[in-house]
Amino acid sequence: MNILLVYPHYPDSFWSFRHALKFINRKASFPPLGLLTVAAMLPGDWEKRLVDMNVRPLSDQDLEWADYVFISAMTIQRKSAQLVIDRCRERGVKIVAGGPLFTACHDDFPGVDHLVLGEAELTLPPFLEDLRTGRARHLYADDRLADLTMTPIPLWNLVEVSNYAAMNIQYGRGCPFDCEFCDITALFGRKPRSKSRKQLLAELDSLYVRGWRGAVFFVDDNFIGDKKKLKKEVLPALFDWMEENGRPFYFYTEASIDLADDPKLMELMVRAGFEEVFIGIETPNEESHVESGKVQNRNRDLLASVKTIQRAGLQVHGGFIVGFDSDPPTIFDKQILFIQESGIVTAMVGLLSAIRGTRLHQRMFQEGRLLGEGTGSNTPLDLNFITRMKTEQLLGGYLTILDTIYAPKNYYQRVIRLLREYRPLHLGKFHLQPGYVGALFKSMLFLGVVGKERLYYWKLFFWTLIRKPRLFPLAITYAVYGFHFRKVAEKIGESGMFDADGV
Repeated sequence: MNILLVYPHYPDSFWSFRHALKFINRKASFPPLGLLTVAAMLPGDWEKRLVDMNVRPLSDQDLEWADYVFISAMTIQRKSAQLVIDRCRERGVKIVAGGPLFTACHDDFPGVDHLVLGEAELTLPPFLEDLRTGRARHLYADDRLADLTMTPIPLWNLVEVSNYAAMNIQYGRGCPFDCEFCDITALFGRKPRSKSRKQLLAELDSLYVRGWRGAVFFVDDNFIGDKKKLKKEVLPALFDWMEENGRPFYFYTEASIDLADDPKLMELMVRAGFEEVFIGIETPNEESHVESGKVQNRNRDLLASVKTIQRAGLQVHGGFIVGFDSDPPTIFDKQILFIQESGIVTAMVGLLSAIRGTRLHQRMFQEGRLLGEGTGSNTPLDLNFITRMKTEQLLGGYLTILDTIYAPKNYYQRVIRLLREYRPLHLGKFHLQPGYVGALFKSMLFLGVVGKERLYYWKLFFWTLIRKPRLFPLAITYAVYGFHFRKVAEKIGESGMFDADGV
């Protein structure tokens, strides 16, 4: 049996880092972890190939080779996924689909032969057994939550790791919080589940023997969901593994803002090799947190919490949203002020979107305010529900935020502010990966000579060399990120919509 696993094209967005990847000659940020894990669950005697369309196009020859195409996608990849499905139908290749997009919207894809929804640990085995006996059904679903101690190590040999800026692993699923606009609890539940310590270390071993050195992203939607287990078992084991193997990786992940309330947890994360954490800050407007049920962000000084995390040795990347019913007309200025004062360089600001499977989508439907389905990307200027604020005011304010925070002067000010606050622990070893020296010289040319930010680039360049020389690689990295963010922001302003097909 020839199995072709296909990961659709991911459209240009703040999250894609596509413009920054060109500086280090990488083709995509991460490999398709879900498909690689599914591949490890398939029979060992089946032939398997993987096409990540973010790395190379899907060819007719790929489809001619395949007996089945397994496709997985997120909502933002919908257009590309549909085009892949259409191509398979034209050539008579059977399609097996799963992942967040198809789990939430499976009725929208009648062209798929077999829908294997939810968590593959539960729904893939019965499908494979029925396929073996010639009785495969159209739809497989299971409302239970999987035991992650049964999850295999991803089949890394299906990808060339040098195509990617970072590797990714999953430690756990589920989040104890239930924000109205988020679909994580609908997909994975509110009770955090995790792999065993032995599994986690085995996955790190598998990346190490593949020759990977550098960034590893823990894709958990809230890594600190089970703080007790992290502090008692997982982080001490990670520290020991890193020490025994010469600290070959550095880690980053996603967490909730209450991380700031636990100094011991932050200390253990930093000692284990974590350097960055993405946090959904969303808004400095307290009423909007009440509206969205984001209880972990309420009744706290968000700015102080960010500073606490930075000083503990973790760079904070932040998610921000405008478009809540409770947003006042002053929200745009408040967002700008918070982002600038926080020193959050990687500030991902988007419009609120009602994604299917969320409580927000349900509420908008019940209130008669739903205009259509969300794209899964919060950056295009296509609101999918009727907002309380006038549309022109909301979109205009959003574009003002982007124009302001990514203007070279403001952006580079935030980089320097972060470098002043940031207190990293492990700076003795910088992972000089292929392409990084070239990235420095490219940045000097494209940002320091050609770019409109050249004055601020050289100010950061020499300020860091003199004041924070050990953080110089980080400063150049953020300068390159800024180039990407400005490109994306300009595209949003020009067209309001991205070309998402990529086929």
